[in-house]
Amino acid sequence: MDNFDITNRSSFLKLQVMESLRSVPDPELHISIIDLGLVYDILIEENEKTIEVTMTLSSRHCPVGEAILATVKNCLEKDFPAYRIGVVLTWEPEWNYDKITEEGLRLLQG
Repeated sequence: MDNFDITNRSSFLKLQVMESLRSVPDPELHISIIDLGLVYDILIEENEKTIEVTMTLSSRHCPVGEAILATVKNCLEKDFPAYRIGVVLTWEPEWNYDKITEEGLRLLQG
């Protein structure tokens, strides 16, 4: 994820999107997709009123992958009704445990 840039108005919206996505859990681990490091990028085009989330799943064979993607889209459509929402699934780079945040690791250790 990009660093926060106080001079860029989109940075504030990107933080809001990230906080919204914290409410989307991985159904098996019950940890947010943000803390699992599944969200790779959030692209906001304010002129076009679009938000595009590029993300991955922990496995190509994830049995609830489609449900997670749909939940991401539904969450953002609810929280940002003025924007068109897109969710792009990518496998590059491949997800691994190094992408989990400190909070995610703490929750996993439970």
